[in-house]
Amino acid sequence: MIPATRTVAEIQSRDGRTVTGSRVVPEEVPIAFSFGGSTHAVMMATPADLEDFAVGFSMAEGIIRAASEILSIEPVEAGDGIDVQVTLKDATAEALTLRRRRMAGPVGCGLCGIESIEQATRTVPKITDDGFQVSPDELSSAMDLMGQAQQLNRETRAVHGAGFYVPGEGLVAMREDVGRHNALDKLVGAVLLGGWAPAEGVVVVTSRLSVEMVQKAAILGSPVLAAISAPTALAIRTAEEAGMTLIGVVRGNDYEIFAHADRLTAKGGANHVAQSHG
Repeated sequence: MIPATRTVAEIQSRDGRTVTGSRVVPEEVPIAFSFGGSTHAVMMATPADLEDFAVGFSMAEGIIRAASEILSIEPVEAGDGIDVQVTLKDATAEALTLRRRRMAGPVGCGLCGIESIEQATRTVPKITDDGFQVSPDELSSAMDLMGQAQQLNRETRAVHGAGFYVPGEGLVAMREDVGRHNALDKLVGAVLLGGWAPAEGVVVVTSRLSVEMVQKAAILGSPVLAAISAPTALAIRTAEEAGMTLIGVVRGNDYEIFAHADRLTAKGGANHVAQSHG
C-alpha cells in the first residue's frame, strides 16, 4: 500500500548558508470511495487509517447511520491512488442507489457531489443534552495530549489532527491527515469502530472551525467541539442550532466559548469567554 510519508531531497537555507538536505513530507493521493462497484467520491488525502476514513465519510455523507451497516471495507491500489471498496448491507445499498439517482445531473457547488446550496447548509442533528460537562483543565489537557500524540505531524509539520477526549479516561482516539475534514472523518470512524460513546467525549481539532467541522461533529453526536483556531460565523450559527458547545482559540488555559457555554464547568484555569447565545 502507498506509504503515508516520503523522504525527499531539499535545499535548505540556514543562517545565510545554503546546504542540501532531506525532509519527511506527508503523502497526498486520490482516495476513491466506491459502493457497489460505483465510485461515489474522490478525496485528496493521506493514505492511512482508510477503514476509519471510509466509516466516517459514509456517516458524514448520510450513506449509513451506523458502522454496522457496512459489511466490508477493502482498500485497493489504483494507479497513483487508492480505491476504498465498501460493501453495504442490502437496505443501505438500496438507499445509496436512490441517493445516486437524485444526484444525477449538473453539480452546483461541488462538495462531494451535493447539488444545491441547501445541501451545503443542511440541518444537523440535535445534540442530546444529558448533563455532560468538561472542565477547563480537561479541555487544556485534551489539546495537549492530542499534540503529543501527533506522530505524523512531528515528522512532517504539515498535517492536521482530530482527537476524541473522554473525561476520566483521556485521549482515547486521534487521527491525522493533510486535510482537516479528512482527519475528522477518520476520527469519527475510529470512535464508532472503537465502541466509544460519542455523547461522553469532546472532539478536539488543530484547525479552524468551519461549518463542515461542526456538521461532522454533530453527526457523530459529540456535545463539545474545540479547536486551536477560531470559528466562522456560519459554524457558530450551526453549533447554536445543533445545541453543541463550540470552543475556539484553545491555547493552554485560555479559550473562547462561542456557543452553549453551560457544558464547561467553572473549575480550573483562566478563561476568555466570547459572547454565547446558548
